[in-house]
Amino acid sequence: MPTIDLREHARAALPVASGRVSTMAGGLIGSEILKIAAEIRAIVRSGRQVCNLTVGDFDPKQFPIPEALRKGIVAAYEAGETNYPPSNGMPELREALPRFYERELGLVYPQESFLVASGARPVIYGIYRAVLDPGDLVVVPVPSWNNNHYVHMVGARAAYVKCGPETRFLPGKSELVAQIPDARLVCLNSPLNPTGTAMARDQVLGVSEAILAENEKRAKAGRPPCYLMYDHIYWMLTAKGTRHWTPVELVPEMARYTIFVDGISKAFAATGVRVGWAVGPTDVIDRMSAMIGHIGAWAPRAEQVATAKLLDDPAAIRAYLEVLRAGLSLRLDALHEGFQQMRASGLPVDSLSPEGAIYLTVRIAPFGKKAPGGAALTTNEDVRRYVLEAAGVGLVPFQAFGVPSDEGWFRLSVGAVGEREIKDALPRLAEALRALG
Repeated sequence: MPTIDLREHARAALPVASGRVSTMAGGLIGSEILKIAAEIRAIVRSGRQVCNLTVGDFDPKQFPIPEALRKGIVAAYEAGETNYPPSNGMPELREALPRFYERELGLVYPQESFLVASGARPVIYGIYRAVLDPGDLVVVPVPSWNNNHYVHMVGARAAYVKCGPETRFLPGKSELVAQIPDARLVCLNSPLNPTGTAMARDQVLGVSEAILAENEKRAKAGRPPCYLMYDHIYWMLTAKGTRHWTPVELVPEMARYTIFVDGISKAFAATGVRVGWAVGPTDVIDRMSAMIGHIGAWAPRAEQVATAKLLDDPAAIRAYLEVLRAGLSLRLDALHEGFQQMRASGLPVDSLSPEGAIYLTVRIAPFGKKAPGGAALTTNEDVRRYVLEAAGVGLVPFQAFGVPSDEGWFRLSVGAVGEREIKDALPRLAEALRALG
C-alpha cells in the first residue's frame, strides 16, 4: 500500500487560527504545573541534578502502592476482569464504599450516593456540569487547584476569594458569605492543594451554616440551591495532631447540598491506578452518572475490583497509611525545618508548618536582589527560574493556583523525592540565596 505524507497539511493550521476550534477550546489554558514539570524533565535528561518538588505525584520507588492493591489488580486481570464496568462503578466497589465511609468517617450514606469514575478529575468535571448552567457563579477561594480551568470549560463565572498567610491560605465564613447569595457552587478543598493546610472545625461549620441558611431562603422563593463541592482527596493524609472535618458531620442537613470528591490516588499513592468517586445527594449523583457514562470516564474494571477488596481490609489500610504518613512527614518536616533555619540565618524565606496532604507552603522573596549574572529578581517566575538554575530545586509558584500577585509564595510537593535529595538540596538553595547581590 502506498503511503501518503500528510505532515505538511496537518501542521498547516498551526498556530490555531480563529474559528478553527470552539471559543472554549481556543481560550483553554494548559496546566501550568505540567509545563514546569516538562521543563524539569528536559533538564534532568541533560544530566543535571534536580530536586523536583513540583508535581503532586508519587514516585513508586519512594512510595509504592499497597501490596494488597497490587496483587488484587493482577488477580483481577488474571480472572478476566477486562470488559466494560457498569457506568456508575462495579457493584462490589459501590457496596464497599458505604461501609468504608461509615467505618472511617462515621458517615452513613445510601449506595446510590456513590459514583465511581476514573480518578477525581472526571468527578470534579461532572459536578460542574451537573449543577451549573452557563453564566452561573462559582465561588473559589484561592490558592486553588484547577478550578479556574473548570469554570472556563463550562462557561461559568467565578468569584475568586483571595486567602492569605494570616489564615494559612484557608477561607472562613466571613470571606465567603458575601458571595453565597449569588452562588450556585462553592468549592472547598481540605487538606488544601497547594498549601498542605487543613480547615479547622469553625471554618467548615461557618461555611456550611451559611450555605444551609441561604438554601432555606431559596427553597421558600422557589430558587435553585447553592451546592458545596468538598474535595477531600487528601483526608487520609492529615498530619499528626490535625483533625479532618466534613460539612455533613457538623451540619447533617448539608448532605442535601454537599458533593464530595474522593479516591485512592493520594491516600494509597495510586495516582495512575485511576479510581475515584463522588459522594452526594442521589439526584445529583444520578445525573453525574449519566454524564460519566456518555464520556466513558470509567475506572478500569480490574482496578475497581481490587480497590473494593482493599477498602474492606482496615488492617491493611492502617498498616499502609502508617508507613506512608511517616515517610511524608519526614520529608515535609525536613523541608520546613530547613526553611526555618534559613529564615533564622537572615535569608528571605519562610514556611508554614504542614498539616496534611503532600505539600509544604514556602515563601522565597529575595525581590529587588540580583543574580550573580546581573538579572534582577522581581517576580515569582524570576525566583522560580533562578532557584531551578542556581540550586537545582524545582517548585511551583502560587500563580499556578490562581494567585495573581508576586509575593514569593510557592508549593513544594514531596511525593516524588527521597529524604537524601531534600537534605542535599537545602544547602544548595541557601547558597544560591546568599549569592544574590
